[in-house]
Amino acid sequence: MRNELGQSVDHFKRAASIAAHETSATVTPRITAARDRVQPAATAARDAASQSWDSALAALVAASENVRQAGKTAKKASRKEMKRELKAERKQARKLQKKADKAVGRKKSRTGRMAGYALLGTAVGIGAAYVARRRREAQWEEYEPSTLGGGADDAAFEPMEPTVYTTSNGTVTDQSKQTPR
Repeated sequence: MRNELGQSVDHFKRAASIAAHETSATVTPRITAARDRVQPAATAARDAASQSWDSALAALVAASENVRQAGKTAKKASRKEMKRELKAERKQARKLQKKADKAVGRKKSRTGRMAGYALLGTAVGIGAAYVARRRREAQWEEYEPSTLGGGADDAAFEPMEPTVYTTSNGTVTDQSKQTPR
């Protein structure tokens, strides 16, 4: 089976080689003839395009330079105009603010505003500290001894008083019942 596969591959290689050789022999003269017919026209088109490209490029460079110069002068003029407009808008805004302040009848004080911010910051800080303390206590709450849980009280760990006493005469259950001799 291996020999048959090897022979098949060899036949395929020979067939491909023959097909390539025959195709080359048939197509090469046609390609050469086509190239000979197209080459003069392609050369003329390339020369014309090259000349057109050079002239188009020169025209574009000149046009871009004109546009760049026009942009610079327009930019300078627009900057000056924008500054004037901005200045006028600020002036108008100040006038309107003064009218609004007069209508309200009070002027805003900077110290009052700062004091309000300070109070607000203090309140937020106190609230945050309170929440942090509660969270910290909650973490350790499960480890704390509980008084409501019915656990063993401290008396359970104290040594007990004996209820039976041993004397030289015998055993007595309660010390108060002992009779002295």
